[in-house]
Amino acid sequence: MAGGTGNDESCTKPLGRCSVFYYGVGHMLNDITSACWFTYLLVFLTDIGLPPSDAAVVMLSGQIADGFTTVFAGELIDRYGHFKIWHGAGSLLVAVSFSSVFGGCLPCKIIGSNSSSTQTIGYSFFAAIFNVGWAATQVSHMSMVNCITLNSTSRVVLASCRNAFTMAFLAFYVINDLQMTQSSKALVPAVIYICSFIISILLQEVTWTGQRLKAFYSAGGLLWIISGAAILFLPSSMKAFMYILSIAIGIANALMMVSGVSMQSFLVGNDLNGCAFVYGSLSFLEKILCGLALSVLESYQSSTPEVSNYPHPSSYFSVTRYGLGLVPAICALLGVLVTLSMKLPEPTLTPLTDPLLAS
Repeated sequence: MAGGTGNDESCTKPLGRCSVFYYGVGHMLNDITSACWFTYLLVFLTDIGLPPSDAAVVMLSGQIADGFTTVFAGELIDRYGHFKIWHGAGSLLVAVSFSSVFGGCLPCKIIGSNSSSTQTIGYSFFAAIFNVGWAATQVSHMSMVNCITLNSTSRVVLASCRNAFTMAFLAFYVINDLQMTQSSKALVPAVIYICSFIISILLQEVTWTGQRLKAFYSAGGLLWIISGAAILFLPSSMKAFMYILSIAIGIANALMMVSGVSMQSFLVGNDLNGCAFVYGSLSFLEKILCGLALSVLESYQSSTPEVSNYPHPSSYFSVTRYGLGLVPAICALLGVLVTLSMKLPEPTLTPLTDPLLAS
């Protein structure tokens, strides 16, 4: 009985900062590569000569592979465990395939052909491998949260330590629509990431309940709606305002990402049977829908005129503006409405029955 009491206390007491830090480091490779992937992949592919429609195919192939892998990986992790093996294997795939994409078309070099179709197939293949590894790492890492602790605040703290933000059309927007300098492709995302990181750290000091999760998510959603409207209507003459807008976007993404992932943990609760499948299924919907949206928007990119060639640039709404401003704002609004209608269970302090992380 004394041992049982000790286990109860160890499962429900808040985690130490070192444990949280070590957990966050486990997702650092995924965060760094995904930030580069979504911010610069489309720019990279179009810069090397691929048509926007083919670049969209490469992105979509990765998203589809990611979506299906999250479901299968979640199911297999629930059945057989071995979180650390899945995490390690996924990280290895991410490291190898990421360098294979941005390092050049390896199949093109082997075959000796640089045709558009060969490049599309080659980049799509490694994009799929990258996203398979990324998904395996993500699902195993997210599933660990419910197995590491039953303390609701600690679960949110763990989620905040793995927060990252990605924007596929950001580089196109600051260069093509706002006519900013080339350095802005790095500076604007940097401002967003730094602000998001700072807010994620500050959120670790909050004692979390279901109502607070809903309130913080709604606040982030409202901030994103305002930011999306600003992106949609911001004229190039006020391009310096983009740096201020980047701060708002970073804050909004941190609030929504941390609270959104944490709400998944709240819904899973103390029932660890199928928790990896839950995370994988939700990620499946996210990856497939995002992939399809990116593919559709990017396919229209080549059929629209350049902003500089448009008779009235100040009144021109590009596909990039819709993809970066309008679509996320609508999604944020829907997310807030759904969140406010949810009834999140209050956390209960019940010890784990099986030490799944030992697998």
